[in-house]
Amino acid sequence: MNDNEAERPVNRVANVLSIAGSDPSGGAGVQADLKAFSALGVYGMAAMTALTAQNTLGVAAVEVLDPAFVARQIETVFADVRVDAVKIGMIANAGIAQAIAAVLAPHPGIPIVLDPVMVAKGGASLLDEAAVGALVGQLLPLARLITPNLPEAAALLGEDEATDRAGMERQAKALLALGAKAVLLKGGHLPGDQSPDLLLTAHSGVWLEGERIATANTHGTGCSLSSAIAAELAKAGGANREDALAGAVARAKTWLTGAVRAAGQLSVGSGHGPVHHFHNLWV
Repeated sequence: MNDNEAERPVNRVANVLSIAGSDPSGGAGVQADLKAFSALGVYGMAAMTALTAQNTLGVAAVEVLDPAFVARQIETVFADVRVDAVKIGMIANAGIAQAIAAVLAPHPGIPIVLDPVMVAKGGASLLDEAAVGALVGQLLPLARLITPNLPEAAALLGEDEATDRAGMERQAKALLALGAKAVLLKGGHLPGDQSPDLLLTAHSGVWLEGERIATANTHGTGCSLSSAIAAELAKAGGANREDALAGAVARAKTWLTGAVRAAGQLSVGSGHGPVHHFHNLWV
């Protein structure tokens, strides 16, 4: 154990690192991650994997960074700053996935939340096909939790998308079989007026119920939720216990529900607008 993995001093603000792509419109990616970290009371840091030209209407262009430079960003942070949790979002390609895995593997005590970002809200692909195998083979086993939505889970498994709770349970178990320690399978794509999520580990499963909020402002919800979970795990001091993980997920989901419900207070763009990360802080 090095200094970065030492127990966090009591009453010190936790430090959380986002490894993800950029969204210049501020609703998703690293920008959303840093907002979520700040809203939940942790110090946010970020290593970029890609630059995008996007807004609430969609993604116009993507510039992927060199894997060695991505790794250098992460290494530089770890060389100086205590990292209490890591969130991984957009990885873009297999080379970046491999580079991230190589840097994070020597730090097994740090909880990692992996959000397998594959498609932007507007439909643009953010992960090439070759990267899926690297994500599953190298990053997934390092993660304390993975947080796919239904289309992402289906893509990771090479199957059709689940259409009911039974299908969600089966696919969550299949993701565990691939090496995931825990899976939060998000059910927002299910039909109906409910939006249930399934948190599954090797030892337990719990449904986190949620009402479907009628709004078009859902840009960056996946990024924000995974970052919120990472923040809650960091505040809990690593939280390798299953009850601590469940508590972190529940708190993050409650916060995100509030952020989605308050999104109408913002006026950002004419497409899929962002959630209100600071709904519980701004008055």
